[in-house]
Amino acid sequence: MAFQNIFAGNPLDRAGDLRNNPDWLAEQEANPEALAMVLWEGRPLVEETADGPRLTWLSLKHARDMVPDRDLFLGLWNGAPAFAVEFEGSIDPAEGPVRGLGAFHEMRAAAALLPAGDLAIAGGAKSLFDWRRRHGFCAACGTMSENTAGGWKRRCPACGTEHFPRVDPVTIMLPVFEGGAEPVCLLGRQASWPQGRMSALAGFLEPGESIEEACAREVKEEAGLTVVATRYHSSQPWPFPSQLMIGLIAQVSDDQAQPDQTELEAVCWLTRAEAKAVLAGEHPTIQAPPPFAIAHSLIRAWAEQ
Repeated sequence: MAFQNIFAGNPLDRAGDLRNNPDWLAEQEANPEALAMVLWEGRPLVEETADGPRLTWLSLKHARDMVPDRDLFLGLWNGAPAFAVEFEGSIDPAEGPVRGLGAFHEMRAAAALLPAGDLAIAGGAKSLFDWRRRHGFCAACGTMSENTAGGWKRRCPACGTEHFPRVDPVTIMLPVFEGGAEPVCLLGRQASWPQGRMSALAGFLEPGESIEEACAREVKEEAGLTVVATRYHSSQPWPFPSQLMIGLIAQVSDDQAQPDQTELEAVCWLTRAEAKAVLAGEHPTIQAPPPFAIAHSLIRAWAEQ
């Protein structure tokens, strides 16, 4: 890929053509080299090593002894099967079953600690467990569905309907205007964000809508601007709970932006020099989105163009 965001770059072979075979999957579960990473309510277990923080990996048997019936197949790592298990509940397992094996970190905090490959694995596992938690019953008939394909599918025993993990597409765009004295980009602010935080604009795609149409609609709704052209930059799996952020640079027709006071309470135009100051933490009033967010990547790509 020309550009890879955080949470992308999963190094595992997902074995999507094999995990539907129950016999093959049983062989992977019985493999003595099978390993499992550990989550607690979406937080990965992280250990400190001589090379820095890494995901904690246990033998699959050890992990299943602690968390029965709460695992999923992640893929193959150099030919060896990799799984994930998840603890549930309010009590930190690091104070009990996994004491001494590491500490659990909220996924956003883990983004600042883990290597890219580890973070991509952890983010994918979190999204799958979140999907399983939210889709326990068949949407067609209401019967409790069953976990199959190593956690990548649920099947209804009553009507036979198969359900697959869903990913929600989101356009996230940096509006830019080039018709003034110098090019500028637009950042917006939601009222719930930390003091000073501003970021790119974003919104979910609606049924029957293209990426470009969603981009134009959201920019018009949130900032009152008309998009005249879009350019794709990159995408990012976003495991909160399971979105695909589609990053765009959106050229707009004018610089008369007005926040809608629903999604955005304020907007601000920045020159490239000002955007670089925001990214460097040197702007007097504006804080950049966190480095692991695709919004940060979009601002940097435009500022350093």
